Amino acid sequence: MVKLSVVVPFYNVQTYAPDTLRSLRANAREDFEFLLVDDCSTDGTAELLERAVREIPGAVLIRHARNEGLATARNTGLDAARGRYLAFLDGDDWLAPGHYGRLVAAIEELGCDFLRTDHVRVTGRTRSVRRSPVGRRGEVLRPRDVILPAGRTTSVDYPYAWAGLYDRRLLDRGLLRFTPGLRTAEDRPWIWKLHREADSFAAVSTLGIFYRRGVSTSLTQIGDIRQLDFIRAFDQVIDETANDHDADRLLPKAVRTYCALISHHVGNMERYEPMVARKLRAMSAAALRRMPQDLLGEALGSMDEQRAAVLRKLRRSRVGTSALPRARSTEAAA
Repeated sequence: MVKLSVVVPFYNVQTYAPDTLRSLRANAREDFEFLLVDDCSTDGTAELLERAVREIPGAVLIRHARNEGLATARNTGLDAARGRYLAFLDGDDWLAPGHYGRLVAAIEELGCDFLRTDHVRVTGRTRSVRRSPVGRRGEVLRPRDVILPAGRTTSVDYPYAWAGLYDRRLLDRGLLRFTPGLRTAEDRPWIWKLHREADSFAAVSTLGIFYRRGVSTSLTQIGDIRQLDFIRAFDQVIDETANDHDADRLLPKAVRTYCALISHHVGNMERYEPMVARKLRAMSAAALRRMPQDLLGEALGSMDEQRAAVLRKLRRSRVGTSALPRARSTEAAA
């Protein structure tokens, strides 16, 4: 019986994949499987994965015939998973030895639907610990109870799918699959749905995931059209939350977070190709006008004046024609 299935998509990460693969080997057990999904890499990644399946116990290679993006690659892995529990890892990140064994022991002891964990952010040679924003540790909680308050960073603002472990019953209920085709922000509707619909979770203070930032091939570093999928992703969050029985309570949080994301992207406009920057302005203006306007007004009123002024002007602008003042760069958390 397979105890744990780990879904690991790879795309053109030949520089970083050796660290990832070594760390999987250091986590291998006879009841673990590692589903290595090659999303049609064009560099040397495919050759590294072919060697890995010969050297890493439980490794299985799955190939895409064309590049389909992280969300679809994760779904491909989920389709092949046989484990009682599931986990995700990105192809340019890595793990501490024995990390998954510790998480499996924790979720079996707690008996909850899923775990959330802390991680180490790695930028060049700098490392910093990032905590899951849940204060109560090792205690089974109701996921929707930690979505609020709207004005603070909460568990839905820590969307990383790889920062946790998930019981297979969530997959059977359709709560672990990602929206197909999303090229960025795929974790956003996923984490909101998980917290709205799962029954139980716990946060544990287990450090063992090393998240590499500043990778040149990462979509967070590339200012092309794929970045704009954050709008489609958060439109989905708004639509699904609006249909929740707690919509009156939860929608203000969703709207405020969406505003913060738009502000973050508009504030980094210089990163985008000119055509993409124009499209970002037009799509962001349309998104602001689609939001519930009373909740949008409340969200803007709670933001600092500089960011709020940019968003108000963007909302009033004629699509694609307004010259916007440049907002300062911010972390798009909440």
